[in-house]
Amino acid sequence: MLSAEDRFAGSTDVDLSDEGRRQAGLLGERLAQKPLAAVYCSPMKRTRETAAIVAAPHRVSSRERAGLREIDHGRWEGLRRSEVEARHPDEYAAWEADPFTFAPEGGESGVSVLARALPVIREIVTAHQGQSVAVVSHKATIRLVIGSLLGIDGRGYRDRLDQSPACLNVLDFLDPVRARLMLYNDVSHYAEEPRRAERALSKWWDPPAGGT
Repeated sequence: MLSAEDRFAGSTDVDLSDEGRRQAGLLGERLAQKPLAAVYCSPMKRTRETAAIVAAPHRVSSRERAGLREIDHGRWEGLRRSEVEARHPDEYAAWEADPFTFAPEGGESGVSVLARALPVIREIVTAHQGQSVAVVSHKATIRLVIGSLLGIDGRGYRDRLDQSPACLNVLDFLDPVRARLMLYNDVSHYAEEPRRAERALSKWWDPPAGGT
């Protein structure tokens, strides 16, 4: 899986790994007894497969929404962080400083992702007032949406918010604009404790020179 190799793999349409299927299956079991009225997902293969697993016990078909797809890293897609730093040092430095408004050549900024994802969330919330639904999306897209709904500075979405594979987030919406976070990045269906902070393509978590 590209994300496990410290590679940029946002718009690269890869399948779920075997471990990803195991995690998605355990998430599906966790949600099997919850009254889900609908399941939405991005059109990418890894989210479509996860959504199908989650939707199956509820006898609903997952509904694809293009706005939920993962961020596109443009010409960085498939490259390791070290390769991007070597080939496009100025671009990478600008992106590290502000991934919210800056985008690599051919890619998207965080602002661009929100411009397509937030209207989808509004549509879902409006269509399912008083109901519970599942939305299956991607690491960057989810962090950007949740950060926006909670009023968190978008420039820090990569460094200050984490998302583990097949984790569970729960938000309670009063209306399409007002939401409160009830559960975040929970992986208790397949892990005993959250993963420790790691680099995850960001220098923010790199150990200091000479450190461990």
